[in-house]
Amino acid sequence: MIGTSELLLILIVALFLFGPTKLPELARSLGKATGEFKKAQMETEFELKRLDKPLNEKDTKIHNLAIEMGIDVQNKTSEQLVEEIRSVIKSGKATPENKASV
Repeated sequence: MIGTSELLLILIVALFLFGPTKLPELARSLGKATGEFKKAQMETEFELKRLDKPLNEKDTKIHNLAIEMGIDVQNKTSEQLVEEIRSVIKSGKATPENKASV
């Protein structure tokens, strides 16, 4: 990690390069960028946890029914699968062997 003396040297070099009027603006921009990065990181972690959580019984049944009907279930929520199942049933495009089970 960066020690106190290294940090002080970096600040002095930045002061000479950018001047005292630009440093607060640069620090503000750096702070905003860091905040946005952390926000995006937290959102990504939340989304990954949401995708990894186990399906409950209802979701499992919806998932299995969609597979039986030949619907692609990759990266789809239960709500999306229900809508696709409804549209397949309304359009009558369910395969003959699956119509008996529906």
